[in-house]
Amino acid sequence: MKILHTADWHLGKRLDRFSRLEEQALVMNEIVDIADEQNVDLVLIAGDLFDNFNPSVEATELFYKTLKRLSLNGKRPVIAISGNHDSPNLIDAPDPLARECGIILIGHPKATINPFELEHFKISKSAEGFIEIELKNHNSPVRILHTPYANEVRLKEYFGENKESELNSILAEHWKKNADEFCNENGVNLLMTHLYMNKKDAPILEEPEGEKPIKIGNADLVFSDIIPPQIQYTALGHLHSFQNIGTDEKPVVYSSSPLCYSFSEAGQTKYVSVINAEPDQKVSFEKIALQNGKKLVRKTFDSIENTIEWLKENPNSLIELTLESETFLKAEERKIIYQSHSGIVHLIPKIKNQDVHENQLSEINLNQDIQTLFKNYFKSKNGGQEANEELINLFNEIASEK
Repeated sequence: MKILHTADWHLGKRLDRFSRLEEQALVMNEIVDIADEQNVDLVLIAGDLFDNFNPSVEATELFYKTLKRLSLNGKRPVIAISGNHDSPNLIDAPDPLARECGIILIGHPKATINPFELEHFKISKSAEGFIEIELKNHNSPVRILHTPYANEVRLKEYFGENKESELNSILAEHWKKNADEFCNENGVNLLMTHLYMNKKDAPILEEPEGEKPIKIGNADLVFSDIIPPQIQYTALGHLHSFQNIGTDEKPVVYSSSPLCYSFSEAGQTKYVSVINAEPDQKVSFEKIALQNGKKLVRKTFDSIENTIEWLKENPNSLIELTLESETFLKAEERKIIYQSHSGIVHLIPKIKNQDVHENQLSEINLNQDIQTLFKNYFKSKNGGQEANEELINLFNEIASEK
């Protein structure tokens, strides 16, 4: 059978003042098209469905419309779990109605899904943190161990008080129990979770810039060696770059976010993972690149002219721009730069050749007039750089209003 794995949609996310909803709608269409073109039998969405606990009406509408299209109106099962950006109660709320469309929404750890049957598939077995699905066009079932993100309160509720030191052992025991009871060689066996997982003793994987870090008490890492041996493929969410932290034999895959959401992701290609699986055999998977979404670019220039030239040549991008110069930017220079491009997210001026003495202390003469005090303060904070005339005039204008 074919399975599509995606994660970290972050619907409703903004980049500073820039909405990404239009880009998200385009990439959601692309994911639906891939699912249809690949004729996948099942879709897994491994958390961070929305960007916050209270998503906008537009983000919520895009989410439900996308799920309905992915499910082919009930012909293809779609399973989505909550991540650390999601409200588990919000994810759970529409589940009774969603199931009629073949959509299974799982907000809480150790959730038990009530078995149900539609024309093209049925939930044949269910337990805490486990479901088995029988597809009408396949002889073998697919089993899924599912663990949505658990914050500190939920960990106490679902996994007990000793979460800080015991998370790995508790999850290992929980997953092993379900795997030993339900996951034999006669079906396809998968794990789907939204946790910060890594190989033991491997270098720490960097979380995306601006991402809410997963911090579960003192146990912020779950190690991949606790995955039961019956599991053929583990579908992860949380990290935004595509990577397999498992092996070729037993992939443990972060599928990536569908768009670049921070400048630490600038230049990354985004993917979905399409898995080919059959019982008691090594799975294979293909990462399929997503084409939609604006490029995020970090650029540094040392002249206004070169900056403007590049900006005009690269209109369809979102930019973090650093401009190195001998003096601070004037208002008219900023205006020209912003008029040259509609996607400047950050403009960072950087003064060249600053000889900064951060720990150098000097006595302040408080008997000086306020303008002199301001000039001295500005100079001390900016490596000896004098405030220009425009800045002094602005300061005087503000001071005169007091």
